[in-house]
Amino acid sequence: MSATQEKPQRPGERAVTATEQALVEQVRAALASQTPLKIQGGNTKAFMGRPIEGQLLDTREHRGLVSYDPTELVVTVRTGTPLVELLAALDEQGQTLPCEPPVFDGQATVGGMLGSGLAGPRRPWVGSIRDFVLGTKVITGQGRLLRFGGEVMKNVAGYDLSRLMAGSFGLLGVVTEVSMKVLPKPVASAHLDLQIPAEKALQKLAEWGQQPLPITGACYSDNSLKLRLEGGEGSVSSAADRMGGERLDASFWTQLNERQLPFFADERPLWRLSLPTNTPLVDLPGTSLLDWGGCQRWLKSDAPAEEIQKLATSLGGHASCQTPGVTATPLQPLPPLLARYHQQLKAQLDPKGIFNSGRTYPGL
Repeated sequence: MSATQEKPQRPGERAVTATEQALVEQVRAALASQTPLKIQGGNTKAFMGRPIEGQLLDTREHRGLVSYDPTELVVTVRTGTPLVELLAALDEQGQTLPCEPPVFDGQATVGGMLGSGLAGPRRPWVGSIRDFVLGTKVITGQGRLLRFGGEVMKNVAGYDLSRLMAGSFGLLGVVTEVSMKVLPKPVASAHLDLQIPAEKALQKLAEWGQQPLPITGACYSDNSLKLRLEGGEGSVSSAADRMGGERLDASFWTQLNERQLPFFADERPLWRLSLPTNTPLVDLPGTSLLDWGGCQRWLKSDAPAEEIQKLATSLGGHASCQTPGVTATPLQPLPPLLARYHQQLKAQLDPKGIFNSGRTYPGL
């Protein structure tokens, strides 16, 4: 079955809602007139990528849980749903999205979470947004409403299309529903603050990374290493005793995830550097904060974009500017071969180029 062939409706399959149909009709009208669309929910990720023009396609009316089976650890939700509503429903059952997407003052939507792929401090230890996606419903570049995957992983036409939607910034279609795997909340947790130099902190993290320790957060800021341990009572207690340090208020991780720490108040542009595991401490042109055990380094800097992105490349990673208007290329330029793959995928799924075109790179 090709990526543009509709699946026949199954017995008992959910009917299209009025809000979903309205989105389909708006896409079809845009295709007929070749009008670019700007797909938007809570608009909390406007700082990511390039600004775009287009007719607003607002997803927020299309909201609510479609189905949730706590025993199967699967939830299906409409993408206009505020993320806080989804997390509250999961919390009532003692469950959560382990990848810890930020809610940004309660305005973030499920669609924005999926489109940006933005995950929190647990990311290196539990996985990304993409890792928890099971299926999607998508309005395609042909104006069709298709379902991909479901409550098990399935591939279509060589692409795992549901997972491709994670981090696609709306370039490939309008996602109306997403099914995700959820997990029980940890039984126990401990939050530690170790007053050690940054180099020693990275050495410790490299050492601990080779051991079965229940680390789910590691951030170096204000001259100390902050650690979060989560899991069973025994393993958390044992690890906390072994690592030592002072106790840290658990709210630190929320403040980090929501960018509410004093570090983020610095008026200089904010950069995010994604680097390989165990990258050593390096001099960065500004003030930095180490997250994800050192794999993610936040940087406040007035240095030119080319300098920062070149430095990230030399370290085997990439850099993106998280402050609008600083550079015309806020996302690290793609190597030629990868850029061609992106262009081919965009051409296949959005042949008329109406979905959020140019959000990541010119011509996409």
